[in-house]
Amino acid sequence: MDAYLTAIAIIALIYVLLSLGLTLQYGLTGLINFGHVGFFAIGAYASAILALNGVPLVLSFVAAAVLAGLAAWPIGLISLRLRDDYFAIVTLGFSEIVRLVITSEKWLTNGVQGLPGIPRLFGNLTGTTAQVAVLAVILATVVVGAWMMRRISKSPFGRVLEGIRDNEEAIKALGKDPARFKIQVLIVGSALAGIAGAFYAHYITYIVPDQFIPLVTFYVWMAIIMGGVGRISGAILGTALLMLFLEGSRFIRDVLPGISEVEMASIRIGVVGLMLILFTLLRPQGLVGDYTRR
Repeated sequence: MDAYLTAIAIIALIYVLLSLGLTLQYGLTGLINFGHVGFFAIGAYASAILALNGVPLVLSFVAAAVLAGLAAWPIGLISLRLRDDYFAIVTLGFSEIVRLVITSEKWLTNGVQGLPGIPRLFGNLTGTTAQVAVLAVILATVVVGAWMMRRISKSPFGRVLEGIRDNEEAIKALGKDPARFKIQVLIVGSALAGIAGAFYAHYITYIVPDQFIPLVTFYVWMAIIMGGVGRISGAILGTALLMLFLEGSRFIRDVLPGISEVEMASIRIGVVGLMLILFTLLRPQGLVGDYTRR
């Protein structure tokens, strides 16, 4: 049971990193990024490929963050001057392009067969000790990421981002270039997603394209909406709540026998979807959002 709970905590913290990146992009700046999983995939495959070719894990993690951030830069240049709805479509299309490239470029990614045997973090440790060590490293990374987010949100740079979210025309009138700030935010948030992807690859040790579908982005959006858009604590609490729903729904089979695995998967998505609807209707500002606004 301890190993199971530790594994759930590790996956939850990986999703917290994804949620922090999306909180910076959408919650603070107003960027509707529906392709977050694409940067997650870039980080995972970049770190896995480098590690399998003998690159030290520290360098592979750095490369994952850098490559994910660099991938966001041209997307920003091309599309951030578009309206929000068009930007959302572009990012969604980008994530699907990334998945198709991963699937088709067998010489690099091994296609649909995936990449097995990815080196683990703390490969010299075994059992519970290795799990706890991985958990500690990811937790430390989340703490640093949350601290960085807080510093950004309280800085003059963060206040400009909030101004872009609330009234972009007013920011232009002050002589600021919103596109430049948006590109910077997109790069930083995507780099966080890349680091999350690297942790995921080295924890699971086997990745395939089907692990990086738009449903992952959907889960991250649900986490920040349920927790409270624009709040660091909201990203953390929302992810914890999402994991509670996803993992707790696994035990429905104990209460309702006779449910097949396929039906169970549909029920789990239905449970999470129902929770999102209820939050939207009853608590649209999320768990830790502004209680004075509805």
